[in-house]
Amino acid sequence: MAHTNRLIAGVDLRSQENNREHRTEEIDRKRLIVRRGQAFSLTVHLSDPLQSGHELALVLKQDKNNDDIVIRQRTAGGSGDKWWLHQQSARKELLLTVYSPARAAVGEYRLAVELMSGNRLLERTDFTKMYLLFNPWCKDDAVYFPDERLLEEYIMNENGRIFRGSADCMSGMPWNFGQFEDNVMDICFEILDRFKPARSDPPNDMRQRWDPVYISRAVVAMVNANDDGGVLVGKWQEPYTGGVQPTKWMSSVPILEKWSKSKSGVKYGQCWVFAAVACTVLRCLGIPTRCITNFESAHDTDGNLSIDRVYNIHGEKDDHADSIWNFHCWIESYMQREDLPEGYGGWQVLDPTPQERSSGMFRCGPCPLKAIKEGDLNVKFDVPFVFAEVNADIIDWEIRPDGQRKQLSSNSAKVGRNISTKSPYSNEREDITHQYKYQEGSAKEREVYNKAGRCISGPDGEEESKPANEPGKVQLEIKHAKPVFGTDFDIIFELENMGDEEVSCKLNMMSEAVTYNSVHLGWCQNSTVNVVIPAHKVHRETVRLLYTKYASCVSEHNIIRVIGVAEVSGQERSILEMVNIPLSKPKLSIKVPGWVILNRKTSTLISFTNPLPVPLNRGVFTVEGAGLLSTKEFRISGSIAPGQHVSLELSFTPMRAGVREFLVDFDSDRLQDVKGVATLVVRKTPPSYSSKCPVICG
Repeated sequence: MAHTNRLIAGVDLRSQENNREHRTEEIDRKRLIVRRGQAFSLTVHLSDPLQSGHELALVLKQDKNNDDIVIRQRTAGGSGDKWWLHQQSARKELLLTVYSPARAAVGEYRLAVELMSGNRLLERTDFTKMYLLFNPWCKDDAVYFPDERLLEEYIMNENGRIFRGSADCMSGMPWNFGQFEDNVMDICFEILDRFKPARSDPPNDMRQRWDPVYISRAVVAMVNANDDGGVLVGKWQEPYTGGVQPTKWMSSVPILEKWSKSKSGVKYGQCWVFAAVACTVLRCLGIPTRCITNFESAHDTDGNLSIDRVYNIHGEKDDHADSIWNFHCWIESYMQREDLPEGYGGWQVLDPTPQERSSGMFRCGPCPLKAIKEGDLNVKFDVPFVFAEVNADIIDWEIRPDGQRKQLSSNSAKVGRNISTKSPYSNEREDITHQYKYQEGSAKEREVYNKAGRCISGPDGEEESKPANEPGKVQLEIKHAKPVFGTDFDIIFELENMGDEEVSCKLNMMSEAVTYNSVHLGWCQNSTVNVVIPAHKVHRETVRLLYTKYASCVSEHNIIRVIGVAEVSGQERSILEMVNIPLSKPKLSIKVPGWVILNRKTSTLISFTNPLPVPLNRGVFTVEGAGLLSTKEFRISGSIAPGQHVSLELSFTPMRAGVREFLVDFDSDRLQDVKGVATLVVRKTPPSYSSKCPVICG
């Protein structure tokens, strides 16, 4: 910023030093990126010493706000809710220490230095950009997080795990949040600028950008494309024409980059993709955020806090709006709630998956965890919907041949199981179910449920016909091992007669392919047997489910739902039992020989063996990693025969030091969503203590 014949010869933003102090150097070292409520420094170079009566001031502009922010020297210190600066002179240099309020609007600013004589402007430098983020390290910021150690996870960690599968078989999928990758911060501000209220009333939008409640609601509305050209288009089953299959994504970065270039919704996402992208945006903006998975997640469309499922005597489910998802992902962000009574701050549920509208837009939250746990449904925002997701009762109904509806069972403990997030100390799962509700089966849990206004009715609104409290004489249980996709496996239906007399029973055994959100895709194998069970004995029926039967209808989630319906002579109600079986995927092998050194080419070997009894076609490896390399695809020519081994050798040059994750995905026509991950330590220089090079495997 040099100017000939002017007193202000130049301004040094000290970006590298400031960004290091503000924990933003991972985003950029050249641009000034600081966090509110924390001081930063500028050096002003003068051609001559400052004359008596002259003073320097800073001017900040925001494009959508017509009011300039003028920052002047305060000799006795400034107010915590105002911008102010302190000035130190050293011959022809002035060190300006700038203090921002902890409630300043986040976003892009333009900054200039002015030379003033009283109220008269003598000189002004050209405007240059600076960026202001939330500051969870600052006690006066609404997003202040009390345990600074955990911010290494909830703000700084670009590598994550998102848990999927079923409540009885959970697995952590690696994800690259990439909040510090090139251009991501700029895209986050683009997202805020594209928010409908920001476009319709820019000054009012800018006045609210200090508030994490407002910002988080804007982000979860904009992450889905259902309103105003948001980031992701949702689709929950094939075909995924014109886009990317949701299970293929491993990173938020290519999604955000693609949206920024096209300004139209990226195809396609499902719940964990929506959640991961929102997590990236909020972490980048400086709001502590984590991804959550709720297993056996209820979608209560009629708001009665119960999920009504209706079956015929064959165990076939009638179409009904209520459903139970195998799992559902959302996020939590940490903030104080100045819009609510005291006590509702802390972790807040936010859900960008487009399910229901909130204030006219597809979004959910922020919803305080305390309100969910205590059943406080009148607290903002969307507590009834989230409460039902983790706490609804399930009512199973049967339609008899004469058209009558009979209640088969009710279950108050099946919804909201193993609510999970990544541990801040490892890649393992942390169970946080206790933060959402009291222990299932406890009097306190039922007390909260009733407080929330429990009102259970039948499918058409008739009063509930309660089943007998005593269990029937015959009990049904379905057992299975943990099968691998591509194999045949056994399912055991176990009928136990607990009575004193033998009974006859008709057992319907069915298996269907479903999506993770319970959409029926097709029947695999169905059979019926008539059995006689002696008193106090157990009868077992074993069904072998063949790969050739389920392969044609199973989705990319590889979930088989097994249903058993037992009609017992002399027992009024049928017995219905159901289990979801996720089929496990094969593993990828990743080997990285030698030390991984910053800005030095590194080689890696990726290998995969076809585990299926059929050939695989259109095979493709996708690789990426925050600070390592951008997303790249490598296609495999020809078919991969059963048992055939394929490998890919590639090189990359690490761009940032530290612990990094190298992610790989393999997809083909018959097998998708095969993931691999290798954890690498990128060093600035080779270690001097050992000449032996390691081989890193994943």
